[in-house]
Amino acid sequence: MTEPYNHLEIEEKWRRNWEENPVNVNDGKKSKYYCLDMFPYPSGAGLHVGHWRGYVISDVWSRYQLMHGKYVIHPMGWDAFGLPAENYAIKTGQHPSVSTAANIAGIKKQVKQIGAIYDWDMELNTTDPAFYRWTQWIFVQMFKKGLAYEKEMPLNWCPNCKAVLANEEVVNGKCERCGAEVTKKNLRQWMLKITAYADRLLEGLDSLDWPDKVKKMQSEWIGRSYGAEVNFGLAGREESITVYTTRPDTLWGATFMVLSPEHALVPVITSPEQTAAVEAYCADAANKSNVDRVQAKDKTGVWTGAYAVNPLNNAKVPVWISDYVLADYGTGAIMCVPAHDERDWDFAKKFDLPIIPVISPDGNDMQNITEPYVTAVGTMINSGSWNGMKSEKLKKEAPAIIEKLGYGKKTVNYKLRDWVFSRQRYWGEPIPIIHCPHCGAVPVPEDQLPVMLPNVESYQPTDNGESPLAAIDDWVNTTCPCCGAPAKRETNTMPQWAGSSWYFLRYVDAHNEDALVSREKADAFLPVDMYIGGVEHAVLHLLYSRFYTKFLHDIGALDFDEPFQRLFNQGMILGPKGIKMSKSLGNVVSPDDMIRDYGCDSLRMYELFIGPPQQDAAWDDRGIDGVNRFLRRFWNLCGEQYAQDYPETAETLRIRNGLIADITDRLTRFNLNTAVSAFMECTNRMAAAGNMDRKTLRTAAQLIAPFAPHIGEELWQRMGGTDSVFHSRWPEADLEAIREDVKEIAVQVNGKLRGKITIPVDMAKEEVIAEARRELDDRLTGTVVKEIYVPGKIVNIVVK
Repeated sequence: MTEPYNHLEIEEKWRRNWEENPVNVNDGKKSKYYCLDMFPYPSGAGLHVGHWRGYVISDVWSRYQLMHGKYVIHPMGWDAFGLPAENYAIKTGQHPSVSTAANIAGIKKQVKQIGAIYDWDMELNTTDPAFYRWTQWIFVQMFKKGLAYEKEMPLNWCPNCKAVLANEEVVNGKCERCGAEVTKKNLRQWMLKITAYADRLLEGLDSLDWPDKVKKMQSEWIGRSYGAEVNFGLAGREESITVYTTRPDTLWGATFMVLSPEHALVPVITSPEQTAAVEAYCADAANKSNVDRVQAKDKTGVWTGAYAVNPLNNAKVPVWISDYVLADYGTGAIMCVPAHDERDWDFAKKFDLPIIPVISPDGNDMQNITEPYVTAVGTMINSGSWNGMKSEKLKKEAPAIIEKLGYGKKTVNYKLRDWVFSRQRYWGEPIPIIHCPHCGAVPVPEDQLPVMLPNVESYQPTDNGESPLAAIDDWVNTTCPCCGAPAKRETNTMPQWAGSSWYFLRYVDAHNEDALVSREKADAFLPVDMYIGGVEHAVLHLLYSRFYTKFLHDIGALDFDEPFQRLFNQGMILGPKGIKMSKSLGNVVSPDDMIRDYGCDSLRMYELFIGPPQQDAAWDDRGIDGVNRFLRRFWNLCGEQYAQDYPETAETLRIRNGLIADITDRLTRFNLNTAVSAFMECTNRMAAAGNMDRKTLRTAAQLIAPFAPHIGEELWQRMGGTDSVFHSRWPEADLEAIREDVKEIAVQVNGKLRGKITIPVDMAKEEVIAEARRELDDRLTGTVVKEIYVPGKIVNIVVK
C-alpha cells in the first residue's frame, strides 16, 4: 500500500462503487436522521468552490450520523422556477424549460463530484408538474381557508425586469438584480395571510435549536409590539386620525403628527395653499422603495396645512406628511414626540417644530435639551395629572387608561405584512384560480391539478404589468367549474418562494401520486433534524417554510408544526482578495479544476480547513496544496506502518483515544476547521512516535472517512475492512487512557457558564481562547474587553 496516492483513480473507483452499492440504505430497523441542504437554483454559471462549502459540511455531518447506525435522509433537488432562471433564459435566447434542464444537468454532474451520499431517488425539481401539482394544491387549501385573497396595492416595479420586487430586492432605490430605478405600480395581487400566524411564528422560535442571531432576525421581522391606538380629532373637521404608538405614556409630548404620503386623509385635509407642494411630494415618494424611505438619514416632509387635536390636552398640533412613515405599518400615521425619539427630533429640528420633554431621568424639569432622551425611562414631567409617575409603570398602564378615557384602545401591532404571492411573469407555477363573472374567484378542482404551464414561444415580460400568460387565449379562456359559464384563468404566477417553502416535505415521498406526502412517511421521516445553508435565507425562506408547515399541520397533513429542528448557517467562501465571488469580477474559482489537480477529498478538507464554518473566508490556492500534502502523508503513514503489524503500546493507546476524543468533540460542536487541524497534528505525532499498531491506523481511517470519504474508504478496505467504512460504528474514546492528556473546562461570558470545551492539557493559551470563542459562536455579542484563562479550569470572556 506504499504506492503513491492516485486520487483520480481511487475517487472514480469509489464513486462508481457507491452508486452501485449505496452505503445509506433504509432497512426499516434504523432510526432516521434527516440532514438537508438548502437546494440550489440551477444557475447557468454552474457551481464554484463557494457553493461547495455547505454541501461538504452537510455530507460530513450525514456520514457521521450514518456511522452512528442511523438511516440518513440526505436528498438533493432544484429550485428551478422564478426570476433568476427566467432572466437567464431571456439573456441566452433559450426557452426557460430548455436552459433550466441544461443547467440542472451541468450542476448535477458537478454535485456528484462532491462524493456526497445524496439519495438521487428522492431528487426533486420544482418545475416538474408532478411536484408543482402539490404546490398548487397547498394554494387551493389556503384559498378555501381564507388565507389566500386578492388585493390591489402599490408595489415596487422594475421597468427593466418588468416584475414586482419585494422590499428586500430594492437597494438604494434600484433593482438588486439589474440596477434599474424602481418605481411604484398599482397592481392586482394575490396575497397570503401570513399575519394570521404571526404569534405562532414568533412563539415557535423558543423551541428551535437555531443560531440566536437568526431567531432574533425572525423576531424583529415579525415585530410584535404592544401599545395603543389613539384618536386625534382634526381641528375644524369631522374626520379624525388614528395613530398606533408603543409609548402612549408620552402623549403629552406629541407636538406634531406625520402621515404617510399614501394616507387616505392626505388629499382630504390638505389646504388649498399646500396642495401643490403636497401633490409633488407624494409623487416623488411613490418612486421610492419602502426600504429606502425608512433608512434615509435626511428626513423630508411637507405640511398639509391642517391641525390635529391632542386628546389629552386639547393642544393643536400640525399635520405633516413624510415618506419615512409607511402606509402599511400601523395606521400609516404617527404622533411625534421629538424629545424622546431620534427620528422625530431630526424632523422637528429641520422644520423648527416644538420639542417638549415629558420624561426626566431624575424628575427635574429639562430645559433647553440638546439631544433626545431616547431611553425615556424616569419620572413623568409636563404631563398634567401624570406628573411624578414612573415612566416604566405608566408605559404598561397607559394603553388601558387611554381606552378607559375613550381616546382609543389598547392593541398589539406587527411589522409583519401579508405576503405578496403573485408575479407577472411566465416562468412560475400557474395560480390555480378561475375568474367567473358570476361566481367570482373559484379554485381549480383538485382532481384537475396541476394546471400546466403552457409551452409558448413568447415568454418575455410585458410592459403593462400583465403576465405573458394573459396573451394566450386558448389557455386563458375556460369554463367555471361551479356554474359552467365562460370564465378566465388567473394569469399571474407564483413566486420562486412557493416551491421552496415546502420542498423538504416532498423528498421523503417524492413519487406519491395521491398525496403531498403520506402521513405514514411524514410520521416516520419528518421533520428535518438538521438544515444547513446560507444566512441570506435567515428571514424570508425560513419564515415562509415555517408558515407553510404550520398551515399543513392545521389541516391535518402533518403532526408537527416546525419544519427544521436545528439550523446551521455556513459562511461564504470569498474570492482570493476577500471579495464575493462573481463571474463578472472574474474571481470565480472552479471546483472542476481543483478536483482534477488535487482530488475531491483534498477540496473537501480544504473547504473545511479554510476557517470556522460559520464565518466568511477568503480562498487561497496555496491552502489546498497544503491539505493535499497532508492527505498524501496520511496515506503513506498508514501504508507503511500497517504492513509492519506493530503491537499496541501505552503511547499508541493515548494517541488513538486522544484523536477519537478530539475529532468527536470538534465535529459535534461544528468546529470543523479545527477538526482538520487535529488530524494534521495527530499525523505528526504518529509519524514522530512510529510503530503505530493496526487498530490505531484503522481507527484513523474511520475518523477521517466523513471528511475525506474516498481515501478513508480505500484505507479501510486495504487495512482489512470487509464492509464499507461507513457501516462501521463510530469509535468511542477510552477517556481513562487519555485522562492526563485532555481536560474539560468551562467557558464563561461575564462569569456566567455558557458552554464547555475539551482541550489537550498542553494547549497554548491563545488556542484555548480561540477554541472557547468558537464554542460560543454567535452567542458572544458585544465588545470583548478581556479574555481570562485559568489553566485547566475556565475561560472567562468579559464583554460590554
